[in-house]
Amino acid sequence: MLEAPQQVDRPSPALAGPGVAAAARRAFLATRPPFFIASVMPVLIGTAWARAAFHRFDGLLFGLALAATVLAHAATNVYNDVGDDLIDADAGNTDRIYPYTGGSRFIQTGLLSRAEMTRLALGLAAGALLVGALLALLRGPGVILLGVAGLGLGLLYSLPGAQLSARGVGEAAVAVGFGALPVLGAEWLQTGFIDSGAAIICVPVSAWAAAILIINEVPDIEADRRARKRTLVVRWGASGARWIYGCLTTIALAAALAAIARQALPLWYAVPAVALAILGFWAIRGISTQRSARPRMKQSIKLTLFIHAFGCIAMIVAILVERPV
Repeated sequence: MLEAPQQVDRPSPALAGPGVAAAARRAFLATRPPFFIASVMPVLIGTAWARAAFHRFDGLLFGLALAATVLAHAATNVYNDVGDDLIDADAGNTDRIYPYTGGSRFIQTGLLSRAEMTRLALGLAAGALLVGALLALLRGPGVILLGVAGLGLGLLYSLPGAQLSARGVGEAAVAVGFGALPVLGAEWLQTGFIDSGAAIICVPVSAWAAAILIINEVPDIEADRRARKRTLVVRWGASGARWIYGCLTTIALAAALAAIARQALPLWYAVPAVALAILGFWAIRGISTQRSARPRMKQSIKLTLFIHAFGCIAMIVAILVERPV
């Protein structure tokens, strides 16, 4: 009898091969690199704003900031898997939509042990702090505050005891850590100050980042509830997730229009801003915990990732084209 093809919902067993190269590949993929765009884009936006609005750009500072941000993001992703394994949130998560929700599955599939993932997270965090120390030598001790805030929010999101994700504030931490902090931090590194223009344009980025987390929490709602990981979605359910997602979409649009009114963004940016809001409200229709709705749910997750990526790219283009150096 022919069996139906099984859906790929875990890392490939081929990653378990021996050798240094295979181990390096496992370590790299355990960081979930496709999601680095969520931290890279805000740094690009803040740097673009500093260059276009104030004619400030230092390539070395930009490169170091990007490296520190990606290392911190990677450490956060890996330690999130460790934290969720400690509370048994991922092991029994049969409703996950891989690779978007339910973690990397590296611990659950035996590709890396919890101890190995912990060491990897600590190594990545140390790398981020090392780059941060170099930035502090170049730009002063203020960098230390930025670095500790960013890395701290990421690790405290999953750290047992603190575990911001279980206290209903994890979504706010992600909005700050993947929106306001990298945008404003990148501007500060280049200019030495933070202005109201950057403060406005970071709001849509923060809202889009939070929307990614909100929609990704929906398939994991039962596993998180069993593990007492009381995210906002666990507290408010799928209907609450739709409401929060709608508010975030509205905030992103309102902030973009405010940036246009302030002339921080050009008038034509209203077109992608409105289009992205329409896509956001369309994505809400797919938010559901019903197994029959999983294909639509997956499409809504992909659409949310697109909204973040395209919105950030359009913003960078708008900043650089309309404010040429």
